[in-house]
Amino acid sequence: MQFNTRFVVYGGVLCAMALWMGCGSANSGTNSPADPNAPIAVLCTTQQVADLVKRVGGEHVTVEVLFGPGVDPHTYRANTLDTQKLQSAQMIFYNGLHLEGKMAELLEDLGAKKPTLGLGEALEKFAPTRLRHPPEFPGGSDPHIWFDAELWSLTIPAVVEKLSEFKPQHRAAFTAGGEAYRKELLQIDAECKEQLATIPKEQRVLVTAHDAFGYFGAAYGIEVHGLQGISTVSEANLGHINELADLLTKRKIKALFVESSVPPENLRNVIKGCADHGHSVVVGGELFSDAMGPANEATGTYAGMMRYNLKTIVDALK
Repeated sequence: MQFNTRFVVYGGVLCAMALWMGCGSANSGTNSPADPNAPIAVLCTTQQVADLVKRVGGEHVTVEVLFGPGVDPHTYRANTLDTQKLQSAQMIFYNGLHLEGKMAELLEDLGAKKPTLGLGEALEKFAPTRLRHPPEFPGGSDPHIWFDAELWSLTIPAVVEKLSEFKPQHRAAFTAGGEAYRKELLQIDAECKEQLATIPKEQRVLVTAHDAFGYFGAAYGIEVHGLQGISTVSEANLGHINELADLLTKRKIKALFVESSVPPENLRNVIKGCADHGHSVVVGGELFSDAMGPANEATGTYAGMMRYNLKTIVDALK
């Protein structure tokens, strides 16, 4: 029944996006290459977005990513070379919801000149009730939408439609690529639910460097606490460090996690605070949050990143 419900929701999103985007945007059909068989030159901001666009677009796209391994998108500032890449790309896909905080204005400006899509903004239109609105992030939505694999799959119709506007002759291929990728995402979703359920409920607490795992926690039944807020621009104050140390001590949680794109110094203060309370906490491992791994490694794909994180969390907390 759950799968059927998801299928209906996904189908509704697909139809709604087709109607909305099919009505035509100012960008539709612009910047089209002279060779109709040439792949679309796409630039994506994050590795997660790039992985999705590659899987949907297949041989009909060439994808370059702006933020590589270890890059924090919250604080990243575009340099001259980045601006040139953005200007020369035929299409731009980005996460949106202010994940690329310091580039938001530039991306909006480019959206008036060429086909551009923010995946988070697509969800705001077609699945708004699925977005998180943490009280500490007033007026905004949590941008870390990829950490709920089923929610991430709901962005696929928008990508299929945008690519099809640019290369309508390949719509069938884009649709097939999207469906294949969606099946893989739903498999990952099922694996997360099954494996995280093996952790004793009282130990199912995920403490990380910043609040990137809210969707992950809500989708898969794990309590999440980040030392910093939704954006790494926020500061980790002494009071919050002490609160987390108290939580870990009282709940007897044995591990916390550093992130590949966030410096670990503040988490060391949490570990010290636990030690001061007579409780030993170890680093359970490094999780990939806002950035994925190197392109030549398994963690350089969305599926590999999610499965690596899942194993790291289960091994440390079980």
